[in-house]
Amino acid sequence: MKLSSHLPAGSVKIMGGQLYRGATATSAGVLEANPGVLIKNGRIAALGPDALAQAADETLTAENCIVSPGFLDLCCNLREPGNGQKGNMASETRAAAHGGFTSVCAAPDTSPVNDSGAVTSLIRDMAVRRALVRVLPIGAVTRGLQGELLSDMAGLQKAGCVALGNASRGLRNARVLRRCMSYARTFGLTLMLNPENQALAADGYAHDGLVTTRLGLLGIPEVAETTAVMEMILLAQETGVRLHLSQLSCARSVDMLAEARQRGIQVTADVAMHQLAFTEDALSGFDSRFHVRPPLRSERDRQALVAGVRDGVIDAIVSQHQPHESAAKQAPLEASEPGLSSIEVALSLGLERVAANELSLPQLLRALTAGPAAVLGQSAASNAGLGAGAVADLCIFNPDQSWCPGLGTLVSAGGNGPVLERVMPGVVHYTLVGGHQAWPSLLP
Repeated sequence: MKLSSHLPAGSVKIMGGQLYRGATATSAGVLEANPGVLIKNGRIAALGPDALAQAADETLTAENCIVSPGFLDLCCNLREPGNGQKGNMASETRAAAHGGFTSVCAAPDTSPVNDSGAVTSLIRDMAVRRALVRVLPIGAVTRGLQGELLSDMAGLQKAGCVALGNASRGLRNARVLRRCMSYARTFGLTLMLNPENQALAADGYAHDGLVTTRLGLLGIPEVAETTAVMEMILLAQETGVRLHLSQLSCARSVDMLAEARQRGIQVTADVAMHQLAFTEDALSGFDSRFHVRPPLRSERDRQALVAGVRDGVIDAIVSQHQPHESAAKQAPLEASEPGLSSIEVALSLGLERVAANELSLPQLLRALTAGPAAVLGQSAASNAGLGAGAVADLCIFNPDQSWCPGLGTLVSAGGNGPVLERVMPGVVHYTLVGGHQAWPSLLP
């Protein structure tokens, strides 16, 4: 990682504020007064009185702030390797650090697609030279993400992929899906799949509901997701693969997930932050920013997704960060490219849900830290909690301060943010990766 830290390699002490100590199997975690956190050589050396008793080379003040494990994003498009119009490793990991994220899973739909160990090695090499946060590559489950021929799963795993996924692309049929699961099970890999029945989704680009009917848009029915969820759950039960359902959008999907868990099936899931914050009504003005996949659905679905996070049925919240150049979003709604540049405002959107009493702050932080870390296992241990000996990947933010996302404050190359020129809660003061300062970034 190319870190811009002015913090010394020796020791740093964080004083004041509150600590979020992370979730357990039965708790969303707790907030407690922070008497001190001591960092030495990239790791947490001491907490509390032990930290106070020791000297440090530099002290960071965290008054009125929360000191949390750094956030982990299970779905982030870094746009590199690629043509560079939409962003690159440097710009988008800087945006991640601005949002409090210390680790991001790089989606496999790069150019070329990350379907071989050679591309994975290229991504990891780029990350070492240019990234400000940890980059965890996700490999393509099929060659070229074409949904037919299986990729070299063993080679991808050996090269450093932490999981395999389909990046919103469909698989040819259930037989291919079953083969993917069987092979992934053989290598102990997690499959991170976006559930969508391509035939039922067809050419749709919005939720098949009241807004599409009123505006004459082509809809994607809920059943396009729910039939895929059920198929994946049943095949996961048969094959024993570790299945992760990516970016759920429907209330019925949450119900099926809970039922599968009760039957002991190994399945986890995440939801994009914008699905918790917006509904199909965001498209009422033909606003192409909110052309996303899966589409924003009804208020009933939104509430069910929030409840899924609150109850721990949904393990993680992701940014589903997809920066675009302006031309990609200035086309008519149906011709625009789906996706939001969202990683910098994910925390703020979540804090709005806290302010609305839909989530508690520990529940939000669990879904940004320990939840996604549990999905990946040891690959993301530094995002699981705070404790002596842990890697010092930290986010220090003030939930009560406000800021205004806009051209002068956002650092992603994508201008397609979900909230622009609107006052939002939550200011990230520091993001530390391995004890080094990734945000505020000193890079131009």
